Amino acid sequence: MKAKTLLSAGLFLGGMFTSCAQEHSYNTEDFKIEAVQITHEPDLAVTVWEIAVEGLAGNTVPKAQGQLDGAPVLGYVFPTTLKPSHVGFGDVEGILALALTSHPDFDDTPLWDENGDSDWDNDGAVWHPHWVVLTEDKRVAGGLAVKQFKKADTTVVLPPTSPGMPMYMDSPGYPVTSKGKIIKVIVPDYRIQNQTSFNYDGVTAFMKVNTSNDNLPMLGVYEVFGVASGDLSLPYNVK
Repeated sequence: MKAKTLLSAGLFLGGMFTSCAQEHSYNTEDFKIEAVQITHEPDLAVTVWEIAVEGLAGNTVPKAQGQLDGAPVLGYVFPTTLKPSHVGFGDVEGILALALTSHPDFDDTPLWDENGDSDWDNDGAVWHPHWVVLTEDKRVAGGLAVKQFKKADTTVVLPPTSPGMPMYMDSPGYPVTSKGKIIKVIVPDYRIQNQTSFNYDGVTAFMKVNTSNDNLPMLGVYEVFGVASGDLSLPYNVK
């Protein structure tokens, strides 16, 4: 799906976000967006990505379910106009988004030890970043899902830091911090091919993993808590 097509879908989906059935109690002030901002710091050669909320950013994490199938995922997400190839994916259609996520039932960052305890397999609940390619998916209430592929497809190109799941998802290991109302992540310029002029939006959402039902996506958006622009039109520019 081309980016323009997905953005058009987003305009439609923006109207249905508030009608998605709530399956949980995560839709709190900790996910009500007040502002979103990406700032380029040329002296450091990084961009700083921030979402500010009414409550405490990053304070709420999902409750563990004890298994991967059905595992809840919470996210602060930056949909962008960057190309998937800018971060190491192949030339694939969809919206490239940087998602800051927490999910205590599994760890999908095998190269990184986010909690610093020398165990690389127990950090899923710690807020951490993923590059994902999003596509429209009407099978889930939120209307979006991470783009999948068949394991046998040898044409798929993923970044070397991908966790190895059959989705267009990467675990880049950028530092994520939260303090008060703001959660932020630092992205080095060279990790996005020195792209410092692009559009973006801010989204907070509830997602779930699916490993048992072929009629559902592996990682779908089941509820959108908030959209900074109100309509997923990606109107914001890097400062």
